Amino acid sequence: MRKPPKIKNTKLIAQTRIFGVEEMELEFSNGVYRIYERLKAGKHGAVMIVPLLDSETMLLIKEYAAGVERYELAFPKGLIDAGETSEQAANRELQEEVGYAAEQLHVLRKVSLAPGYLGHQMDIVVAEELFPSKLEGDEPEPIEVVEWKISDMDSLLDIEEFSEARSIAALYLLKDYLAKKQ
Repeated sequence: MRKPPKIKNTKLIAQTRIFGVEEMELEFSNGVYRIYERLKAGKHGAVMIVPLLDSETMLLIKEYAAGVERYELAFPKGLIDAGETSEQAANRELQEEVGYAAEQLHVLRKVSLAPGYLGHQMDIVVAEELFPSKLEGDEPEPIEVVEWKISDMDSLLDIEEFSEARSIAALYLLKDYLAKKQ
C-alpha cells in the first residue's frame, strides 16, 4: 500500500464569496515535490436527498444551475449546517426545497466529485414516510417539484437536463437500496 504524500504547507491563494482556492505543497514518498491546487471544501459537508413519496413515486426538483446555464432536474441537496447530522440536514433541506419532512432517513453513501481538485463530500440520503412540512429556504425563486415513477427511473438517464453525476449516482444507489429491501 502506498504511503500518502506529506503535506508540507497549505495556503489560501484566492477567496470568493463561495469558494476558496488552496495551494498545497506535497512531498511524495519517492522524494518528488509538487504544488497542487484544490477548491477548499465547506466545513460540514453536504447532503443529497432521494425523497420517496410512496412505494411508487420519488420526488425530484428542477432548479436553475448556473454552471450549465439551464434548469436542471436533480435530487434536492444542500449544505450541512454546524451542529447538524446528515439526517437532520437532509430533513431540513427536504422541507425547504420540496415541502415535505421524513419520518425515516437512511444514509446510503458518502460520495465525492472530482476528488483530485475538490475536497467536497456529500452524503446521499433516502427519505421515506414523507408528510407535508414547509420551511423557508434561501432559493431565489420557487423550486419546481417533479414526481417520478420509481418503475420508470431508468428513463431519467435519457433526459439531457438530468446530468448531474451525483444525482445519477444516487439513482443507482437507490436501485440497490430498493432491491435489498425486497
